[in-house]
Amino acid sequence: MKQIILVGIGGGVGSILRYLVKVAAEKIYGNSFPLATFTANMLGCLLIGLLLGYFTKNQNIPADWSLLLITGFCGGFTTFSTFSSENLNLIQSGNYFTAMAYILGSLILGVLAVFVGFGLVK
Repeated sequence: MKQIILVGIGGGVGSILRYLVKVAAEKIYGNSFPLATFTANMLGCLLIGLLLGYFTKNQNIPADWSLLLITGFCGGFTTFSTFSSENLNLIQSGNYFTAMAYILGSLILGVLAVFVGFGLVK
């Protein structure tokens, strides 16, 4: 039960922060590119890399921290389902170039961010 609560708390905080990123990005940049989701996913990938590197380096940290921060927080903060839905909308509205840039940018930069985060801690 403790693990479920930790994942729930982390996920709730991550989801709230994702929403705040969305509100801020839409105020600053508008809606022409799904920048809020892109930002959340890139930050989440970087954070997961940092956490994985840190937990690998410091194996004496209780597994509860991984549940809270990686499974919970990063799971709530990153938004792959929203990413997929936004790409469907872009494609359906004929914005093929934007959809392709969003897909490739998310994949390439996301994987790179995980490597950078992991490398920074290692």
